[in-house]
Amino acid sequence: MRVLAGVHGGRHPDVELEEERVEVGGRELRLLVPPDAEALLDEEAFEREEYLPYWAELWPSGVRLARALAGRDLRDALVLELGCGLGVPSITAALAGAAVLATDWSPHAIDLLRTNAERNGTRLEAAVSSWLDPRRELDGAPWDLVLAADVLYERRNTDLLLDLLPRLGDEVLLADPGRPHLAGFLERAAEAWEVEEDAPIFRLERRA
Repeated sequence: MRVLAGVHGGRHPDVELEEERVEVGGRELRLLVPPDAEALLDEEAFEREEYLPYWAELWPSGVRLARALAGRDLRDALVLELGCGLGVPSITAALAGAAVLATDWSPHAIDLLRTNAERNGTRLEAAVSSWLDPRRELDGAPWDLVLAADVLYERRNTDLLLDLLPRLGDEVLLADPGRPHLAGFLERAAEAWEVEEDAPIFRLERRA
């Protein structure tokens, strides 16, 4: 299935999207996704802050994180996803009854996530936010569960995440396929968090 859909912001007013189907916990999610993430590269944003359209990829880590949520009782839980991209974990948590806030730096990601949540019969909150100015995330803290999938692809993200997580809640589920900055992140996180590994899923529980 291919459709032509509007994407927020005017820089990419018409983007051809494809439908991908993903099985999560016995449920099939139907997601509109850009077929070519590189086509969404904003040269001005890249030159200014080296932003790449990572959000437009259906990353396996996001799917694995969503599947890790499938067996959890999330009814009425307050759930935050950082760097949500296409937001498969957020949609899964919302379908399980959680009150979800999904955040990403890209307004295009947030618009498409809202569309995909509606397509799959659920609602969630979604907001454009930067880890450099995480007011939206902090306003809702403490969260019962914080989610992040494949967010350690750049070195700068490690310091920002380690600083931000303790201010958000006591439990984090992080999915990572083994990127170069993962080991350093986990080593430093272990100073303040208990870390359980079931790669590619890492559960962090803050020490009392």
